[in-house]
Amino acid sequence: MPPLQGLKTVEIQGLGPTPFAAMWLADMGAEVVRIQRPNLKPLIPQKVDVLNRGRGFVELDLKDDADRARAHDLITRADMLIEGMRPGVMERLGLGPSDFPNNPGLVYGRMTGWGQSGPLAQSAGHDINYIAITGALHAIGGAHPVPPLNLLGDFGGGGMYLVAGMLAALHGAKTTGKGQVVDAAITDGTAHLMAMIYSMYGSGIWADAREANLLDGGAPFYAVYECACGGHMSVGALEAKFYAEFLDRIGLSDADLPAQMDVPGWPKLRTAFTEKFKEKTRDEWAAILEGTDACCAPVLSLSEAPEHPHNKARGSFIQIDNVVQPNSAPQMSGQRDGAAPGEEQTPLPFADVLSRWA
Repeated sequence: MPPLQGLKTVEIQGLGPTPFAAMWLADMGAEVVRIQRPNLKPLIPQKVDVLNRGRGFVELDLKDDADRARAHDLITRADMLIEGMRPGVMERLGLGPSDFPNNPGLVYGRMTGWGQSGPLAQSAGHDINYIAITGALHAIGGAHPVPPLNLLGDFGGGGMYLVAGMLAALHGAKTTGKGQVVDAAITDGTAHLMAMIYSMYGSGIWADAREANLLDGGAPFYAVYECACGGHMSVGALEAKFYAEFLDRIGLSDADLPAQMDVPGWPKLRTAFTEKFKEKTRDEWAAILEGTDACCAPVLSLSEAPEHPHNKARGSFIQIDNVVQPNSAPQMSGQRDGAAPGEEQTPLPFADVLSRWA
């Protein structure tokens, strides 16, 4: 049985981390109903928008009194709510956390970039801005900071922290009967994700500079190299025994190179590795290195990744409505047969949802 089966969640239509969080909950078996504007014309058609999979929607205009009342009735019956409005908007609509006294156990999940409080709370922003003030963006890249797509902020520091906080609050509500407001700020979540880096920085083993450390591309044995075909191989041979196997398999002698942790010798190591990887194509190197303790893997494109044998064996990607997309994760023992995420992407009659949630 899906672990969140029977959990009723209302999602207020939003972008990025809010539908991602709702998708994850639906993937785990929660019944999620999205409230969205009537006659919405999204950038990505709803039937193929992966973030909207697994749940239907009701069309309600929250500026309309009657539709707001309908939304209130639905939320009163829910276990959880997800919203990503600017602070104060839901309160002005009469749908804020204090507007549901008849549902004291409601877990009210709030997803924003800056959080519900603080000097930037009312400012517009996007992923790149949120991760910028945490130190994370500064630490990623080379000569200039490089945005890590919007994975680090929107989805890592945002959507997944919202889910974790809501499930923690839900557990607490089972004991106390009282829900909580989950104030999930992308800035907070991203800063939290930087815990290990800040601990290394505080202990003096991480320089406050890009490409100067073990995990940021500074170390030549934790980097990406171009191959003869123009493709790339990733190298993550950090530990001494893995590094020794890496050198052996690519045909380099440790005796002819600077020691692995001789930082002044890193440029020489990088040059040697760069020249070596240019001798073969990516797929030739993959045949030599992948699946060994050399800790190497080919860098695959979006079209290649779903076809990789390991991803296929684990069912990491699926196809819904002819759209290849990531499967639900993590895999759960109660779903060992790999139950695919729900495909429902259709309007739901409001009366039917209300009666089902009575």
